[in-house]
Amino acid sequence: MKYSGIGGQAVMEGVMMRNGDKYAVAVRKPDKEIAVDVKNTKDTNNIWHKLPIIRGVVSFIESLVIGLSTLMYSASFFEDEDDPVDKSKLSEEELKKLEKKEKAEMGGTLVLSFVLALGIFLALPYFLSLALNKYISSQALIAFIEGIIRISIFIGYVVVISRMEDIKRTFMYHGAEHKCINCVEAGKPLTVENVRSSTRFHKRCGTSFIFIVFIISVFVFMFIRFDNTWIKLGARLLLVPIIAGISYEFIRLAGRYENAVVDLISKPGLWLQRLTVMEPDDDMIEVGIASVEAIFDWKKFQEENEGSF
Repeated sequence: MKYSGIGGQAVMEGVMMRNGDKYAVAVRKPDKEIAVDVKNTKDTNNIWHKLPIIRGVVSFIESLVIGLSTLMYSASFFEDEDDPVDKSKLSEEELKKLEKKEKAEMGGTLVLSFVLALGIFLALPYFLSLALNKYISSQALIAFIEGIIRISIFIGYVVVISRMEDIKRTFMYHGAEHKCINCVEAGKPLTVENVRSSTRFHKRCGTSFIFIVFIISVFVFMFIRFDNTWIKLGARLLLVPIIAGISYEFIRLAGRYENAVVDLISKPGLWLQRLTVMEPDDDMIEVGIASVEAIFDWKKFQEENEGSF
């Protein structure tokens, strides 16, 4: 496998791919045509994207914003047909107001999602673990059990949502995203047949990133020693960006190198991908290919790296 630098995510009936400062989202519309939208991100060649740990925090925030905006873009093709907003009939001023409203809604959704995630996966396991103070004197052990509770809640959450029909299709597009990247990085021409035969698992997956965040947090939180309950919770909250930055560095390393240590640490995330990454059909693979080709010259990449695959 040769590192290409491309990554992405699944959206509603589509795939988003990102390469450097460009990203594209391809969506299979209700009429079965593929819509492709290409945009540029802010400059990624600055000091904040070069500093270890810090670049992980910045990239994480950028990924959240881009991920939500592309998800909303894909969802716009499937809005209630009884009450659609026909933008072609709006004036320039009305379009600006609508765009401003959509950005505000996106920002509100992002904040709400982040707060809910912190509440469910950070605060809830912490408060559940407080009940153990009556039976266990070791705070390190309690913190370790808290981490196990956190991981268990996350796995349970993934299991539950994976049974929803719409989520299943999104996870199939997730598979199309992975298989397209693996096909390119294995040096194979990007065709439906080659993508179909590629593996659906990938070490740079967001699922693996989240799981690594939880694993690292288990050990980091073991060293937080405060008597006050709320200070301990606050310290955990403040450490989340640092843990995310460390996890990013590992995912970055795992995507570039192959060795026994990296493979061993990557295994839990790859196992979890069995729940979040499913085999796509050929129509989904076509969407993934369209997204890749919009932002990445895979033929040039393979020609330049011929003999390295």
